[in-house]
Amino acid sequence: MKTIRRLIHGEVLRAVLFVVLGFLALFAFFDIVDELGAVGRNQYTLFNALTYVGLLLPAHLYDLLPIAVLIGAIYVMARLAADSEYTILRTSGMGPGRALTTLLSLGCAFVVLTFGIGDYVAPQANRAAQLLKARFDGDITVGQTGAWIKERMGEHSVSVNVGRMSPDGTIANIRIFEFDAQARLVSATRATTGVFDRGEAWLLKDVQRTEFAPAGSDGALRITRQSLPEWRWPTALSASMVAASLLSPDRMRTLDLFQYISHLKANNQDAQRYQIEFWRKVFYPLSCLVMMMLALPFAYLHFRSGNITGYVFGGVMAGISFFLLNNVVGFMGNLNQWQPWLTAATPSLIYTGISLLALRWLVLRQ
Repeated sequence: MKTIRRLIHGEVLRAVLFVVLGFLALFAFFDIVDELGAVGRNQYTLFNALTYVGLLLPAHLYDLLPIAVLIGAIYVMARLAADSEYTILRTSGMGPGRALTTLLSLGCAFVVLTFGIGDYVAPQANRAAQLLKARFDGDITVGQTGAWIKERMGEHSVSVNVGRMSPDGTIANIRIFEFDAQARLVSATRATTGVFDRGEAWLLKDVQRTEFAPAGSDGALRITRQSLPEWRWPTALSASMVAASLLSPDRMRTLDLFQYISHLKANNQDAQRYQIEFWRKVFYPLSCLVMMMLALPFAYLHFRSGNITGYVFGGVMAGISFFLLNNVVGFMGNLNQWQPWLTAATPSLIYTGISLLALRWLVLRQ
């Protein structure tokens, strides 16, 4: 069985590598075409554009790897069936269970590879790409209102708005609103820029601070206004939390997502979107196993001359439908407040069931 396992693993690895290189070349070409329009503006050179496109490749690889596994595995299994090689393997004692185990053992390696790329390589490369682009196009921002972050400080709660974040970590257009236990506004602070001071405070510059004191015996509200060139605001909000609120959650590390979700829950904020994305990142590498299971039934089909391409195309469409369902269920779960882990796992469970039923039906039919 070691010889059979090496045969199947080697064929699938070569096919997957070929598909991955083809897809990456195609996506890199599209990215380069998109970037050519920006070359020459704000000292943005062709070398910068190529560097930016290169930094996007790990994210493309993370997105494409499961479907490349599906295409490569389908092609190998269909070709083995068309050449009657799989029939010989079956007569040699390789039943459906052993064939499935052989493919899943290779699928586990792809799971580890997908997780490593998605959790370590792609986030770092994507952040470097955004910082590179921000040097020429401006700061990192989310829409016109920026990003809102909430923090509890004892009996008080604080709502912070950050307009944008520069490549060097400087934040700008900062607004801080502090409320007491009765949700009454205690202070409002505006700052033009700020930097993170060793993760324990923000060092704000050009500060306009307004404090609202409780009404005295005369019933008048006391308001104190200050203009400060510099002000140190103690806070546990770190640079990674601000970056998490400004960056897309699907490009964050799993650990960063978990920490940000914990922060949102601790401050009684809605974390549904980030929870779904967290569980999707947990289950997404496992989709390589689902793709392997989808490919195995093709080894039990009888191919006539010329129709193998049609079966492979059908398998590719099945893989595309899996990713479409994954996105649709994610949006529906976010809108309807479904259980996050179940929302992320549903597409994999559905297609795993379909794969096992198809395999069982084909084996029994033959």
